[in-house]
Amino acid sequence: MKWPSHGSNPRYLYEAMGLSLPKEYVDFSANINPLGPPPLLKEKWMAFYQDIHVYPDPFASGLKERIAKKEQILDESILIGNGGAELIALVARRFSGKRVVIIQPTFSEYEKNCRVNQCEIVYHTLEEPEFELNVAELQSSLIGADALFICNPNNPTGIQYPAASIHAIIEACKEQNCSVVLDEAFYDFLIDYHSFLPYINQYSNLIIIRSMTKMFAIPGIRLGYLVAEPSVIEQLSELQSHWSTNTIALLTGELCLQEELFIKETQDYIFHERERLLNFYQKQNFVVTPSDVNFYLLRDPYIFDQFELFEFLLHNGMIPRHTFNFPGLEGKWLRFAIKSSNENDRLLEVFTKWRKHHPLSS
Repeated sequence: MKWPSHGSNPRYLYEAMGLSLPKEYVDFSANINPLGPPPLLKEKWMAFYQDIHVYPDPFASGLKERIAKKEQILDESILIGNGGAELIALVARRFSGKRVVIIQPTFSEYEKNCRVNQCEIVYHTLEEPEFELNVAELQSSLIGADALFICNPNNPTGIQYPAASIHAIIEACKEQNCSVVLDEAFYDFLIDYHSFLPYINQYSNLIIIRSMTKMFAIPGIRLGYLVAEPSVIEQLSELQSHWSTNTIALLTGELCLQEELFIKETQDYIFHERERLLNFYQKQNFVVTPSDVNFYLLRDPYIFDQFELFEFLLHNGMIPRHTFNFPGLEGKWLRFAIKSSNENDRLLEVFTKWRKHHPLSS
């Protein structure tokens, strides 16, 4: 069976399963902000019309300046991209034919793009259910490596690795002359996060990728940025297509950077809703990863193969993200985004129904 590569593809998923898409369903497979796009974006949307006849700024100067000011970094250390996926592809091209280490389970685009660029891939798999990052165990994998890909907070587990561990990895990679590609696509869902952007000037081997798609619920627009020392930015810019990021995306990014209150409201909502969900799962004896963000992994420990649960959820119009194409998971877990309270309640009702037919073991 050929599974969809990403979430947010309900029709393709049901087709792959040989099922009919129900009229009413809730898609828990796409882990974007359940509050939707910021209100300011809706207010200003029609004003964007006057700018669509103008070519995009090829240097994205306005957006770069705002990011630089907010994060207190140099404009020359920033590269704007057509979503995090484009930036990952550019980084993979930079390491074409090189030896790369991927800490997994993780986002499938790292492996996909590295394979396209004929990289030699070394996998360092974290053990479930804690998925703990042990720097000492990672050391041997770094020998001879040119780059390390790590996602923090991790997708799909939702776990935030300790800042001390990330710092130790950057140091260890520096000693090995190995670059660290740190994907922070979900950093802004964290209430307490240790930013590594200030380390850019200290570590020439550090490359940080951030998405604006997730927090601001704009996957249809595609926008992200990469931060590294200026020489790395120059190299990646040479690989990037001209006008990679369109005018609407650039203007949207400038507006979204103003939405600090929106980010805080999102963080608070996610925190409280996540606690409510985890409390239910604990009472029902489901195993859930200790997520710090807007999604989590779940499995029923009373069945080995989660496919039965996956199919049950689909029949009831609840669409989780399968993990068949996450190396290290192979379908043994299901990933769920945190949605609106009403949608989450509907999910819990279906889980209650499942548990009635699959009671707790004595």
